[in-house]
Amino acid sequence: SVLCSAILSSYLLGERLNLLGKLGCMLSLVGSTVMVIHAPEDEEVTTLDEMLSKLKEPGFLAYAAILLAVCFLLIFYLAPRYGQSNILIYLTICSVIGAFSVSSVKGLGIAIKGFFASLPVLQHPLTWILVITLVASITTQINYLNKSLDIFNTSLVFPIYYVLFTTIVITTSIILFKEWITMTIVDIIGTVCGFFTIILGVFLLHAFKDMDISLGNLPEVLQSGQQAPVTRDDKNILIEVDNSSIAPEDKPKVFMIY
Repeated sequence: SVLCSAILSSYLLGERLNLLGKLGCMLSLVGSTVMVIHAPEDEEVTTLDEMLSKLKEPGFLAYAAILLAVCFLLIFYLAPRYGQSNILIYLTICSVIGAFSVSSVKGLGIAIKGFFASLPVLQHPLTWILVITLVASITTQINYLNKSLDIFNTSLVFPIYYVLFTTIVITTSIILFKEWITMTIVDIIGTVCGFFTIILGVFLLHAFKDMDISLGNLPEVLQSGQQAPVTRDDKNILIEVDNSSIAPEDKPKVFMIY
């Protein structure tokens, strides 16, 4: 998803993805893969009653309450003020809500297995709670992901969203199923190294996104010792124009879109 969206947006939508952006995409994927490889296996949960007992544990309830508080803070306070200028606001909302959608999918998977095994899963209240949670979380994710795509570069949105979503989901799984108890030292080191690799990838992708750096002009940039030329796509130009202060009357400005 990350590679395809970044490459296709570069070729089909005309959005720029420089050499460091491509390297950032690769590092994000490598870091996420390392985290998944060293993450412990899920604890076996086969019935809705077992899933309900996991969801009712104090540790997960406290974690879910924190996620909801963060989500409400982002939606009602930070998003109206900084959502148009900070790419992390909308994507953090999508990622935090993703913790509930993944947990709901896990429970519904157990319910579907029970349904085909002729168990009375439709009479279990948890089934319908999970359905409502899944619909609400997916709707919220689609809404804010579309808002982010309308404003920011697609090649930036998907890698950052992928990294945040993967990190939140792994954290949720560890807390819900207490997987950290079975983790070895090697798995802990691998998870931490993978996380820092993700951070490095996102930094390269976001910090140098406006620089015109490619394999063709890389030797010239290194030899000259000067900063690479800055290029901006149409979305960035329009956002800057919209957020710019009003010019003095004696110095009119003309903006050209081409």
